[in-house]
Amino acid sequence: MPSRERVQAFVDAVVAKDFVQSIRDFYAEDATARENLQPPRVGREALIAHETKTLLSMGKVEPHLTTLLVDGDRVVIGWRFDMTTHEGVTRRLDELSLQTWRGDRIVTERFFYDPGSIQPIA
Repeated sequence: MPSRERVQAFVDAVVAKDFVQSIRDFYAEDATARENLQPPRVGREALIAHETKTLLSMGKVEPHLTTLLVDGDRVVIGWRFDMTTHEGVTRRLDELSLQTWRGDRIVTERFFYDPGSIQPIA
């Protein structure tokens, strides 16, 4: 079970835009992550590869914490991401992340969001 401080350290790393390093520092080697109902990505290296590819496809990502709930090994994080393309178009994604931790590492993560709600913002 993670301490509240450990979970907050993860959140702080993401808010600081340390996306790839946060996977290295906070995810178990056998961690899985999945988007909505998509098949899971399996293994920390696969998660890093996916994150790297996603970040390269964007110009800028601004993460904002909206909700943080810690209940034993279960953590729910509400995020708002403002993502700006290389062409300068900014879109907003509101997402919930449901995590299961084993000790001080994330072992499963599932992202819930409505892809149709990702619209350009002014």
